[in-house]
Amino acid sequence: MSWWLIKSEPHVYAFTQLVKEGVTSWQGVRNYEARNNLRAMKKGDLALYYHSNEGKEIVGIARVKRAAYADATAPKGEDWATVDVEPVKALTTPVTLATIKKSAKLKTMALVKKSRISVVPVTDAELREVLKLGNTGL
Repeated sequence: MSWWLIKSEPHVYAFTQLVKEGVTSWQGVRNYEARNNLRAMKKGDLALYYHSNEGKEIVGIARVKRAAYADATAPKGEDWATVDVEPVKALTTPVTLATIKKSAKLKTMALVKKSRISVVPVTDAELREVLKLGNTGL
């Protein structure tokens, strides 16, 4: 199983909305590196759910319910991908970007180093540290 981090602005699609709906298609990604990361996701992989711009914090954990397929929102002739995700659980304590940047164990996390990419991999060590900071177990 692999770990990922997916980003959404909470006013666009908050983690609470995913919890309420139960599943969503992670569509509309228009960056090649993020698209390739979506294509690398497998059913059952888990993703940290990050609220970008407002809040700037990891707030939950989602699971890939369906591996990558063609994004129906893509302009005709363009090759973009989407995955379906479902909620697993909210973090007990959200982990802010400021906290992540202060952590020696997280300062090289893709969220920090590639801040413009909306879908990035997460290492096992980074995952453990985020869950520890978030007072959350799996």
